[in-house]
Amino acid sequence: MPMTGTSLQAAPLNSQPSAIARWIGCVSVIVPVYNEVAHVDELLQAIHASPVKKEIIIVDDGSTDGTREKLRAMALANQIDVTIVFHEKNCGKGAAIRTALEYARGEFVLIQDSDLEYDPQDYPALLRPLEQRETNVVYGVRPDRPERGLRFFLGAKLLTYLANLLYRAGIHDEATCYKVFRRSLLGQIDLECQRFEFCPEVTAKLSRLGEKIAEVPISYKPRSAGEGKKIRHADGWLAIWTLLRHRFTRRAGWMRSAGNTHTPFAVSFSRVPSE
Repeated sequence: MPMTGTSLQAAPLNSQPSAIARWIGCVSVIVPVYNEVAHVDELLQAIHASPVKKEIIIVDDGSTDGTREKLRAMALANQIDVTIVFHEKNCGKGAAIRTALEYARGEFVLIQDSDLEYDPQDYPALLRPLEQRETNVVYGVRPDRPERGLRFFLGAKLLTYLANLLYRAGIHDEATCYKVFRRSLLGQIDLECQRFEFCPEVTAKLSRLGEKIAEVPISYKPRSAGEGKKIRHADGWLAIWTLLRHRFTRRAGWMRSAGNTHTPFAVSFSRVPSE
């Protein structure tokens, strides 16, 4: 299949053959967490049970409900493939993703929300187009479930429409959490997001690079605000503005320069597995 945009190459990981073998084909599962003490244990078990080669990078974004203490104490969180990072204060989902990317070592990167709406058993299907070198980017398309609520349903449809209108993205679910990337591609762009505008920002910038976004259907169990869903009306307006703004910014202004790996969010604790 002919491809556009960035060439399909793995990131230069390490000069040692054993290190290269370890991370090729591996997916770095990035998990932003904020006040999920009731769900974090079940979530980590579900990610571990997914039948793919992976590492897990959890960034707790200033939780105050006991999530941090639970992460420190959990046996699963102490396994060799788990990195845990604590932000000093709450900065937002986008900030947590940006911090996690500095710790990622896998060939691929997958974003996993912490609220149990998405099923890690979908990882193999999401990774398949990347493993078969058909694309550099894969989005998981959610079914149109009425439980999502009219506001979230219409908001997601509007963002998808704008992404297709402004960028000719040709996608069906711009706001989906399940986004998977070749890490070498994602490392080429500077991210500015702090909250939920990660999704429109990465969609806009990768589309402007000429990347074709592949899609696969996924399962989805929507959660209400009363059950802990954290996205708000203001995040929807910010997402719209992000799509509009990046359509007209200079591409050179957000291409990442070599060696630029700084993230501005203060970290109070981190535990990284040994090589």
